[in-house]
Amino acid sequence: METVRQGERVDDLQRGGLRIIQNEQGFRFGTDAVLLADFCAARPGERVCDMGTGTGVLPLLISARAAGTTFDAFEIQEDVADMASRSVRLNGLESRIHIHAADCREAAQMIGYESVQLVVTNPPYTKGGAGLVSPKQTRALSRSEEVSLEDWMTACARVLQNGGRLSVVFPAPRFLQLCDAMRVNRVEPKRIRFVAARADAVPKLVLVEGKKGGKPGLNFMPLLLTHDENGGFTAEMRRIYGETD
Repeated sequence: METVRQGERVDDLQRGGLRIIQNEQGFRFGTDAVLLADFCAARPGERVCDMGTGTGVLPLLISARAAGTTFDAFEIQEDVADMASRSVRLNGLESRIHIHAADCREAAQMIGYESVQLVVTNPPYTKGGAGLVSPKQTRALSRSEEVSLEDWMTACARVLQNGGRLSVVFPAPRFLQLCDAMRVNRVEPKRIRFVAARADAVPKLVLVEGKKGGKPGLNFMPLLLTHDENGGFTAEMRRIYGETD
């Protein structure tokens, strides 16, 4: 079976030789996914579900961080899910990562209710019909909500065991909306970290970890700065990306 197709490229993830296939003209993973893979703190041997996996970058990155983790990853766009599946085969991780070309709302019926210890997700950032939409269909679908945020969080909560963790990266201005959608599904936000380009810049992203069935109580982590005064990555960002001085 053909692994890399015309118009695609293979990128090095800088994690133990892992590589990922991406479409040169379509949606490609960004810093938000890399930050979430670090923030979620997956534990060895956990069963993980990735809702809206895109090209499969989160399972690939997390698999290198936590030994023995296994993944069910859902992606509604069949062509993107196929690309993710080929990346899994390219890395020889078929026994650990299973890509499902399906709507995230079908996940519980497919893999079981309350069947995983960790859910990670990088939901679409803009509401359907809001904001700028890319002329490329895969980019537009990846960035805008075809499924409401509330329904997305419901899908995540359904597969999550009681006491399990849900880790999300989302735009900081929609932080309260995200928390509301989590709490209505009995997932209590517990660990929060805002992300800003510089110390004098407003946060653009927020990383949130919630616990299903958890008690109220927030742990605000230090602000994560992505760039230093010279415009380069901060020391923490270099660590997250696996760079060494």
